[in-house]
Amino acid sequence: MPPKPFSPSCERNRGPILDVLRTAFADRRRVLEIGSGTGQHAVHFAAAMPWLEWQCADAEAHLPGIGQWLAEAALPNTPPPVVVQAIADPPGLAPPPSGRFDAVFSANTLHIMGWPEVEGFFAGLAAVCTADAMLAVYGPFNVGGAFTSDSNREFDGWLKARDRRSGIRDREAVDALARAAGFRAAEVVAMPANNQMLLWRT
Repeated sequence: MPPKPFSPSCERNRGPILDVLRTAFADRRRVLEIGSGTGQHAVHFAAAMPWLEWQCADAEAHLPGIGQWLAEAALPNTPPPVVVQAIADPPGLAPPPSGRFDAVFSANTLHIMGWPEVEGFFAGLAAVCTADAMLAVYGPFNVGGAFTSDSNREFDGWLKARDRRSGIRDREAVDALARAAGFRAAEVVAMPANNQMLLWRT
């Protein structure tokens, strides 16, 4: 079996993210994590917040690695990961997971997707969320169309050189998509390393 996938950035940011989620998700019960990546966030957050069922979701290629992290942690609140991706045509989340979730979390995903997939991400939330859902999205965002740091400008250039469809998103544009999906304007939490946590409620 290949070694578990490992992301140094997940190790660095999991503590500050947990500090926000522990309060934001205090009254939540079932979380859908879209873009679970390696699975590191899932096991850390599910262990620290045992009142939550933490459902991992990602592209099929990532599921074996996520499964390794979940199997090693052996937590009772992490069901097997499922395939869910943001798609552009038709805009939404596919295939839709079973049941409804009162929280959705995603970290460092919107700048990896193309903008049509970002639109699909938000368009698909209505089909997976309960009426009183919370949405938490972590990552770098521009503000007023401008980079918030030189490091984010450099990161955006690296992203676009790798895939011209990707790039750091404008916070206002993302907030507009969330509001169109039925969420109230975002609460913004400043995070280390020029990142932000955006929190919305329906």
